[in-house]
Amino acid sequence: MRINEASARSGLTQDTIRFYEKSGMLAPIRRDARGWRVFNADDINWLTTLERLRTTGMPLDDVKRFAMSAHAPNRDAAEERAKRLALLEKHAVTLAHRQAELEACKHFLDHKIGIYRTSLEVTHG
Repeated sequence: MRINEASARSGLTQDTIRFYEKSGMLAPIRRDARGWRVFNADDINWLTTLERLRTTGMPLDDVKRFAMSAHAPNRDAAEERAKRLALLEKHAVTLAHRQAELEACKHFLDHKIGIYRTSLEVTHG
């Protein structure tokens, strides 16, 4: 599949896919006789992984470290898997803190909405 379909399937823009490829976060993509990128299912799965990591708020430098480890020649070695695990665990803690902050903000908003609804009911009721 071409880059436009890879973009649609992964949820990433074509420019982002090109950026990931140029920065080494995406393994080199096979090209056809015209020089156009040809993506396969593994490429789409990896793009989806990158998209999900970014959507969780993982910093780009950490995504790059994760990708470089995954593409390292010894990527299946215990030390590389441990590096990726450490990055994911560290980010999971950050994400849990962010989730707690968002939950507190939601409770605050729900409280304020309740106050305003009550005041409008009293005014218009």
